[in-house]
Amino acid sequence: MTSNANSERLLDRIRTRKARIGVIGLGYVGLPLAVEFARRGFDVSGFDVDETKTSQINAGRSYIPDVPEAELSEVVKAGRLRGTTQMAGLGQMDVIDICVPTPLRKTKDPDLSYVVKAVEAVVEALTPGQLIILESTTYPGTTDEVVQPMLESKGLKGDTDFFLAFSPERVDPGNQTYTTRNIPKIVGGMGKASTEAAALLYGAIVERVIKVSSTRVAEMVKLLENTFRAVNIGMVNELALMCHKMDIDVWEVIDAAKTKPFGFMPFYPGPGLGGHCIPIDPYYLSWKARQNGFECRFIELAGHVNSAMPDYVVERVADALNTVRKSINGSRVHLLGVAYKRDVNDMRESPALDVVELLQKRGAMVSYTDPYVPELRHGGHTLSSVDLGQAIVARPDCAVICTDHAVFNYDALVSSGVLIVDTRNALKDRTSATIFRL
Repeated sequence: MTSNANSERLLDRIRTRKARIGVIGLGYVGLPLAVEFARRGFDVSGFDVDETKTSQINAGRSYIPDVPEAELSEVVKAGRLRGTTQMAGLGQMDVIDICVPTPLRKTKDPDLSYVVKAVEAVVEALTPGQLIILESTTYPGTTDEVVQPMLESKGLKGDTDFFLAFSPERVDPGNQTYTTRNIPKIVGGMGKASTEAAALLYGAIVERVIKVSSTRVAEMVKLLENTFRAVNIGMVNELALMCHKMDIDVWEVIDAAKTKPFGFMPFYPGPGLGGHCIPIDPYYLSWKARQNGFECRFIELAGHVNSAMPDYVVERVADALNTVRKSINGSRVHLLGVAYKRDVNDMRESPALDVVELLQKRGAMVSYTDPYVPELRHGGHTLSSVDLGQAIVARPDCAVICTDHAVFNYDALVSSGVLIVDTRNALKDRTSATIFRL
């Protein structure tokens, strides 16, 4: 089959919804994507090494808050979505979408081991005419320097025998306004045919597709988006520390500044950065920059500021306890929320983990409440979530709001008279001598 015939066959199968789609990695990115493809009439197989996930999918049970169980169950019962751990099935797919984690090593260097393992599985099953898309956030050059050579290692040629593109995931867990369907999709292929196929595919499930000139541009787009956030959060975190020294309410400053209708975008301080992207992506960018002889001083400085915020939170706990002549050592400190952001169960890179560890190192007896995280294992310790009402009755020496989940009863917390360190401005409209803001 000629390259043109490979392309035309693939495009036709996508247009007619006959294309079989495989999604590797069934987490916060992969599962919503798989469900959306299935809802739009495609036959979808979800591949994951975790049999617990694939079993739950086949039972119609959602483990991702952003994926309504009714939608998942519907497409599973209709036979349009199934989960499997058998990677050999990749050979029957027309499209393979890779959505695996890209964490950092302890040295802050990129860890592409999950991507490499996924691509190795694809190589074993690769057949002419397939479209391979990488969605995992990574440094510019990954697709053409790592993925493409692996796929071409058995003699097939990219953009001719098979098609390859990068399309960065833009998932925002817990966001009910912007979802897979209405977040614009960036697509960059290794060639014209690859870009066209990937754009047509995503055009079937999202409202808008933006084509860019290469995989490297698409990779850089994602890093720009999240580095922009990380740098601005770093700036406002530093401003929060500065305002504390000057006895100025940083939250009031931000609220006033954001009334300007142009030239200002509000960012907010917090206990540190969390999630699968913002704490990670700037390091991917700075690592790649160093390979090219460029030092990202501005970006790395923001990283230092953000990573120091858990230490500052613990110092605020010490300040609060000091007002009642207590030390952290021996005090009972209760955390409200340990997930990395509001109303999600995602613990990846959560700053609350560092807060817990720092408090324990200083002798505090730590407990927590988080309805989304029933058990917390970190640093050799295992903690279980405590009902907030029971925690208040137990009268901790200090409560720390790390994650402002909507279900928390803040009125009961404030009226209890317990010392509170509020890192999220959750108690914005409440005034009390027992409240210590970031």
